[in-house]
Amino acid sequence: MAHTGTVNRHVNAWMRAEVSAGTAIALLVAAADAPVGEESLRVRSATGDHTVEETRDRFGNRVHLLHELPAGTVEISYRASGIGPAAPPVTDPTDPVAHLRPSRYCEVDEFTRIAAEVVGDRTGRAAVDAVAAWVHDHLDYVPGSSTVTDSARSTYLSRQGVCRDYAHLTATLLRAGGVPARCAAVYAPGLTPMDFHLVVEALVEGRWIVVDATHLAPRASMVRIATGQDAADTAFMTTLAGDVQLTGMQVMAVVDPQLPVERMTETVSLR
Repeated sequence: MAHTGTVNRHVNAWMRAEVSAGTAIALLVAAADAPVGEESLRVRSATGDHTVEETRDRFGNRVHLLHELPAGTVEISYRASGIGPAAPPVTDPTDPVAHLRPSRYCEVDEFTRIAAEVVGDRTGRAAVDAVAAWVHDHLDYVPGSSTVTDSARSTYLSRQGVCRDYAHLTATLLRAGGVPARCAAVYAPGLTPMDFHLVVEALVEGRWIVVDATHLAPRASMVRIATGQDAADTAFMTTLAGDVQLTGMQVMAVVDPQLPVERMTETVSLR
């Protein structure tokens, strides 16, 4: 059964960082191509507001670039309200090829045997459900248990992690099991503790559907920020030049009129 309810989302993201002179940063914090009532992105330092350049990366994500930041404290504030449902994710004829391949954090070639055991002779949605259930049952969600260098391999061995680790292992097992899969950074109303969240999209019968083995937030209320092969493509902040020390961050995401009830048997696409 497909989710058909209408939701209206509101999100905020605030970051504070200490930077060196001349620092350049790329941000992936803005809601993707969904209708938005009001939206703002503000970057301030001791010298005042800074110009933000918006562009697109190879995945079509909205990237905001900051150049030549002065030394000292920089505060970044993003706000979007009245975010309505976006159009269903577009599929491309090359998706079944591109999203079966290994990527930086997804060592697909190493998981062929493991995926065969998890998936068995299942295909399509049944294969997706089997992988999501296996990851949920075999990993413990432990904040602070992993680092940005951890991949599907290390997560499989440690059997613990946070959302990015769940997503990498899920995407890797799906690809190794013959199901094209990619990762999506999202705002997730209902998530506790609140933060940026990483989920998986699986291509089933020509449609991208959301897979979240953490079960920490209802998929129907999620807001897409960025899409890529794994977390290397969806990081909320990337240092392009200089030095950045993140000293504070807060993320907020809410939905009205009410938070949808999560039903794992529903087929949901990021809207």
